Amino acid sequence: MHSVPVWLPQTETWLFTEVAFLPPSIESHVACERTQNLDQFPAPHLHCMSDQPAWRTLRDRALRKLRLRNHLGYLDGAARRSRARLVHSHFGFTGWRDLAVARRHRMAHVVTFYGADVQFYPRLRPQWRGRYRKMFARVDRVLCEGPHMAGEVVALGCPGEKVRVHHLGIDLSLIPFKPRVWTPGEPLRVLLSGSFREKKGLPLAIEALGHIRDEVRLEITIIGDATREERSIREKQRILDTIARHGLGGSVRLLGFRPYREVMDEALRNHVFLSPSVTAADGDTEGGAPVSLIEMSASGMMIASSTHCDIPGVILDGRTGFLAPEGELDGLVAGLRRIIADPSAWGAMQRAGRAHVEAEFDARRQGERLAAIYRELAPVASAGVV
Repeated sequence: MHSVPVWLPQTETWLFTEVAFLPPSIESHVACERTQNLDQFPAPHLHCMSDQPAWRTLRDRALRKLRLRNHLGYLDGAARRSRARLVHSHFGFTGWRDLAVARRHRMAHVVTFYGADVQFYPRLRPQWRGRYRKMFARVDRVLCEGPHMAGEVVALGCPGEKVRVHHLGIDLSLIPFKPRVWTPGEPLRVLLSGSFREKKGLPLAIEALGHIRDEVRLEITIIGDATREERSIREKQRILDTIARHGLGGSVRLLGFRPYREVMDEALRNHVFLSPSVTAADGDTEGGAPVSLIEMSASGMMIASSTHCDIPGVILDGRTGFLAPEGELDGLVAGLRRIIADPSAWGAMQRAGRAHVEAEFDARRQGERLAAIYRELAPVASAGVV
């Protein structure tokens, strides 16, 4: 049973891929509080809190507010109906919430951390450190996107023997390999994509482009927008101010949020993907690495990024792209200059990028690897040991 707060925001398409590519021998059920975008992300065996009577939802929320229990009652019903032997909690805070349900129904318990749940939550609300320590003592396995995130989870108190690195996978059948070709003298088309949050490093990316605007004709496309959060709205203004300060207004297209297919179609029209993630002032990080980096590298795009979190495991510096030290403008500008200095070297890097993704981030392979983790743990649950 996959437990997740919302199934499924546009920004979490990787979770749909993770569930969809589990082998047929794994019967997946999804338990969530509410749904979004079901037309794009159909869920197998959906158990949603919003489908239960309103009085029951109000009772569940009241019990949680009074701290008489951590979980929502709909999870008990989902566990009974699904007869699940294992619950996979997506995000650390969901794992803590699911502890009682996993124990009551004798299910093995896997928790995956994805980013903000690793550093941002414990820093914003220190009580999460204690909650995580309690969770780490009781869960069977904790999955992380890469070694950097795994180290952060261990630092929060998780026993190292419970932690496994498990890469997020992408559906390579949807991403044709089309190595980009660029001839000096023609416009260099650069794509930036992501929600407008400080950790995405978009103002830094725009500033770097401002430093090379006199060396190459630029056509810049930005996909993404601010959310309703105040910090995201402030970040949008920083982005717009940076565009104006560098005189790039005539070179930039702002497309807002777009469905996944449109993002990938737009990517194929661009030469370079620029994604210099940073640690935000409030501690928010990527945790692992943006899935968009995996997708763009697989498609045959040139990559300029940063050494933030687990990005160096996705983009191999000097082999499949160029990485600047996190937050360093000069390093990012240098990476862009290396890209435009020798377009004849693009082909080898693009092929290496695709090969790396096929080996480490293919959704089918990762689905089999995740199923193996489930099978390792499920006999424990079926024997009643939690």
